[in-house]
Amino acid sequence: MSRRHFLAGVGAGAAVFCILAARPARAQVRHDAWTALLETYVVESPDGINRVRYARFKEEAGAVLDDYLASLQASRVSALGRAEQFAFWANLYNALTVRVILDHYPVASIRDINLGGGFFARGPWKKELVNVEGRSLSLDDIEHGILRRDFGDPRVHYALNCASIGCPNLQRQAFSGDRLEAMLDEGARAYVNHPRGLTVDGGRITASRIYDWFAEDFGDGTAIRRHWLAYAESGLASQLREADGVAGYAYDWGLNDAG
Repeated sequence: MSRRHFLAGVGAGAAVFCILAARPARAQVRHDAWTALLETYVVESPDGINRVRYARFKEEAGAVLDDYLASLQASRVSALGRAEQFAFWANLYNALTVRVILDHYPVASIRDINLGGGFFARGPWKKELVNVEGRSLSLDDIEHGILRRDFGDPRVHYALNCASIGCPNLQRQAFSGDRLEAMLDEGARAYVNHPRGLTVDGGRITASRIYDWFAEDFGDGTAIRRHWLAYAESGLASQLREADGVAGYAYDWGLNDAG
């Protein structure tokens, strides 16, 4: 599928990536093209895990993704409001991660992709891959140096997808400032209530290793349980209230590939 035909299929608005602003305070970046790509290539599987049709994506729409990434790099993110900035960086991270996978597909796990990026650095996360407002950035820079540091919201971990089965879902809509809170809560509920996020068996909690890796964001035992209860459905919430502490952590690094 050509870039022209893909864009014609999703509407003329998807081909426009420029910042639309009458005044700097109302600046906005268009993410229509990213939403169109997500709706086309992300599959909601029966097991509750969103998977990506990477083979089709690579064959049909790699150029469209490149155009979207180029548009983000040409944007003035500093002119955006706070919610729009969060949406911008989350969308950039997720789109860039998909680009990394497409560049190396087929691959069994994102951990098998070694881009270097510094002494002792392995994997794709530390290599500078994009430039935004004159600043060269890696995936780690976006996640840890911008989103986690500047926004201080643990729900960032439900927004970012690292192309793995164990990761929170890549949603089928681009993040936007006006829907950011709802989308972050939606991502949190989906993950907390899925077995790869939490399971309780015999009063023992097994949690995603995300809650271990980023314990400083979620808080101590009391704080993390409060966080889980804020999103847990009634059955899981009852189990959590009766359960002991976390007995172990689990995480599946397998590629979230729909084939």
